[in-house]
Amino acid sequence: MDPQRIVEHLVKRNEIQESGKKIVLLVMDGLGDIRHPDNNFRTPLEQARCPNLDALAPKSALGRIIPVDYGITPGSGPAHLGLFGYDPREVEIGRGVLEVVGMGMELRPGDLAARANFCTVRGRTVVDRRAGRPSTEACAEKVKLLQEKIAKIDDVALIMRPGMGHRFGVIFRGPGLAAGVTDTDPHEDNEPIHEPKAETDAARKTADVVSKFQRKALEVLASSEPMNGVLLRGISEPPHIATVQERFGLRCGAIATYPMYRGLASLVGMDLVETGPSVEDEFQAFLSNRDNYDFFFIHAKPTDEAGEDGAAERKAKAIEAVDQKLPMLLKGSPEVLAITGDHSTPCPMKLHSWHPVPLLLHSPRCGADGRPRFTENECNGGSLGIFHAMHLLPLMLANAGLLDKYGA
Repeated sequence: MDPQRIVEHLVKRNEIQESGKKIVLLVMDGLGDIRHPDNNFRTPLEQARCPNLDALAPKSALGRIIPVDYGITPGSGPAHLGLFGYDPREVEIGRGVLEVVGMGMELRPGDLAARANFCTVRGRTVVDRRAGRPSTEACAEKVKLLQEKIAKIDDVALIMRPGMGHRFGVIFRGPGLAAGVTDTDPHEDNEPIHEPKAETDAARKTADVVSKFQRKALEVLASSEPMNGVLLRGISEPPHIATVQERFGLRCGAIATYPMYRGLASLVGMDLVETGPSVEDEFQAFLSNRDNYDFFFIHAKPTDEAGEDGAAERKAKAIEAVDQKLPMLLKGSPEVLAITGDHSTPCPMKLHSWHPVPLLLHSPRCGADGRPRFTENECNGGSLGIFHAMHLLPLMLANAGLLDKYGA
């Protein structure tokens, strides 16, 4: 039997709600990093002053997790799927679907969704993929302009909605559309906008529509530098996957501010808990909704943004901001608390990477390692070792005493 099926079979479903135990997964996005001479050979975790994490570390089990597989650099979607107990090599959800669902946009049968970024272009070259990180208000103004000027391409309607900062979502709605079109986002600065390519014959119409949208968007935004271009990625259709509740019997609440992570949580059956933008707001949302769910996913974004900007000092401060409010989370007395990231975003690389992510697992059953701090190096010596992210949720269930014995 598949190992994941074994876990689903062993879950003590009748005891989950009766026990009242709370399981919390706190994800500091892009948490992992690497040592580099530019930062005195310290990672942001090593650099950060975190008295609360340091107090928790000796009483916890430490290790590192591999988001997808050895040497594979994950996108945020696959990385979170692993944390939620799915094998990201088998289950795929497109980035576009995650974005638009997280924004509350309605996807209909036959629709395709894309995540869009405003960018700065000169000629056809992308000099800043994030257009200088504009305000959400500025993004909304440009999306409104695009919606007015490009509401339809041929027989395909376009529905757009602003996200946060430079991001927005696009739904393509019309006959004959199919997924299987490459991104126009080059994924690095100082590269040309990519021409969308159909990966199958069925996707040729979609590629043509996307190409026309790219050209028209450049015309509409020509005088709007730094937000004078658009990049599309993750053009996809909604998947059909079993929910976390169906698989593990858990009532799940998701506390996240960015649409993509809310979208992913929604697609795997988590309820979206209302929250404000700060870590304090998110932890308060956990306390206010503690009795409504068995499992909480809490997401903090600033660590990843700092990593993508190569800002080690800012990344350390973002970690410290979480640490400062950690007593609020502990006040809710989670039976099991896992603190980790979805992937590494090393500041020297300014990109997601394949490096294993630090993990702290705290519970009465964790077998405390006695390690003095929560850092990459200390996690290297922890009892959990290095393992694939998809095994974390079963491990959390075991630490909560909610898995039966396997076999006689």
